[in-house]
Amino acid sequence: MENEYYPYINLPLPYEYDALEPFIDKRTMMIHHDKHLQTYINNLNDALKDCPMLQRLSLAQLIRKSACLPQNMQTVIRNNAGGVYNHRFFFDLLINPAEERPCGKLAAAIDCNFGSYEQFKSAFEKAALSVFGSGYAWLVLRNGRLRIVTTQNQNNPIEWGMCPILAIDVWEHAYYLKHYNVRADYIEDWTQVINWSQAECNFQTSMGCVKSISKVMQ
Repeated sequence: MENEYYPYINLPLPYEYDALEPFIDKRTMMIHHDKHLQTYINNLNDALKDCPMLQRLSLAQLIRKSACLPQNMQTVIRNNAGGVYNHRFFFDLLINPAEERPCGKLAAAIDCNFGSYEQFKSAFEKAALSVFGSGYAWLVLRNGRLRIVTTQNQNNPIEWGMCPILAIDVWEHAYYLKHYNVRADYIEDWTQVINWSQAECNFQTSMGCVKSISKVMQ
């Protein structure tokens, strides 16, 4: 992920605003990226401008260490560093046209951990629907195994030692213009534009980190 350190800028999307149509519409992508993500970036830069020690931390490090920060900084860093990381992660995992399902090592791991892609898809959609209010559903790697987890608001599973592989943003601003309040329809459309190649890269990178840690601990 580029631009990992302060000051943060709003990197362009890796595709045109209308590239995901008809599944995710152009206007939603413009507002989501140019307004919502930009607000988190502005807020994070503002929170860090007088904190040179925190400016030295990467975006992921800020999230991991947010619970250890002074009380008056914890919420603003967790919310806004998470908002930047989560949106970038979500946007990078979208592509059109997309492969219908995962392949490679991630596909094998999904079959091993969930029984089949169809069973994973059903469980993931159920998790995304279960998020009360705003948040995300994630496919993560933890202790060498894939798990589905959800987070509220802009919280991120890396704060709890998990490695994100895939994520869906279920804040209403991600889908309300096209799908109104019908989250299930948005989730189904999202499954049509998953960048499985990027998810495979995330998985292999995460597995590499797990193996490196295991060697160090031996």
